Amino acid sequence: MMNSKNLSLTLLALSFIGFADATFLTIKHYTGTPIPCTILAGCDTVTNSVYSQIAGVPVALLGALFYLTVFILILLNLQQPNKKLIKVVWWLSLLAFSASLAFVYLQAFVINAWCLYCLISALTSTLVFLSASVFVRRA
Repeated sequence: MMNSKNLSLTLLALSFIGFADATFLTIKHYTGTPIPCTILAGCDTVTNSVYSQIAGVPVALLGALFYLTVFILILLNLQQPNKKLIKVVWWLSLLAFSASLAFVYLQAFVINAWCLYCLISALTSTLVFLSASVFVRRA
């Protein structure tokens, strides 16, 4: 069974992975360079689709901000445990998980292409949500 320190470390690791992934996609967006996609061939199709931005802001940048926020909040919680911080992380992770479900749906049924990095982010946000859910129940 995971204690709060282990859950915090898990959330730190997951948010770091998610931040690295989303930052990579954000950099690729702003530099306009192609995304190396060896396993799946649809990375550029997905990341250049009309669904890759919300009000002109790349979804990847929003993801990077989400993961960075989770990372900072969990660091703060490690220094000074606070149930409110964990609840904020849970609500943010619920939002990110819901967005990930929508984006996976779009890849499968609307865009008809798959982006490996987007799927990594979807998996990571799902794991953040599940870990935060366990954390909230224990807090």
